[in-house]
This record gives sequence, structure tokens and C-alpha cells, in this order.
Amino acid sequence: MAVVEQDSPYHVIGGEEGVLLLVKTFYDIVESDPIGAPLVTMHNRGHGLAHARQAQFEFLSGFLGGPQLYVEHHGHSNVRKMHEHLEIVPVERDAWLNCMDKALAALPVPEAMHRLLMSHFSRVAGVLTTKSS
Repeated sequence: MAVVEQDSPYHVIGGEEGVLLLVKTFYDIVESDPIGAPLVTMHNRGHGLAHARQAQFEFLSGFLGGPQLYVEHHGHSNVRKMHEHLEIVPVERDAWLNCMDKALAALPVPEAMHRLLMSHFSRVAGVLTTKSS
């Protein structure tokens, strides 16, 4: 069993239940808010939204300092490798970040943690984004 630091983002947002709620809220926004439309299209070119929901939960669990579920199931947590089957352009990057910002704002996540997470997510999203749009 993984040891979760009490001040880790995983713990601060509510552990497994918090990560599940964040992922559910995020993908509910993706599927219902027009800002998420580019992500729906992108995921439909890939493995689909149901797969994305599960993979996102597994990845975020470890990324936020909890159990390394993605690594346990896939043997790595390399975000470039995870997304190599997709071309992520700025409109998709921005849609993802905006949907995640809305999801975090909808949950009882402390403002300082919200800002910290968005900073990390922005950095990772930047690494995955191709130059074209």
C-alpha cells in the first residue's frame, strides 16, 4: 500500500474519492460545456472518453502523490508516450486547461492548491502541445 503524504495534493483534494470526483467533474464539463468540444473530438480520434476517464484517474492518482495506478497498469507514467497516438494542438491544450480549471473551481479545493495544480497542468500541457493549430 502506498504511503500518501498528508500535504500531498492527493491528500489535500480528498484522496481516491477526491481524484475520482475531480475526473468525473472534469469529463462531465468536457462532455457538456461547449469549451470541451475540441477534447471530445480529440478523444474520439484516440481511445474514447470512457478510456480517458479511467486513464486520467489512474494517472492523476500518482501525479498528485497517491498510488501509482497508471504505472501499475501500464508500466510507465510518461505523458508523451501516453499521448503519442494524438496530435495535441493549442486549441485542445487550452480546452483541457479551461475544463480542468472549471472542474477544480467546482470542488472544495483550496485556492492555493488550485493555483499550484493549474501551474503543473499548464507545464505538462505545454510539453504535449505541437506548434501547429
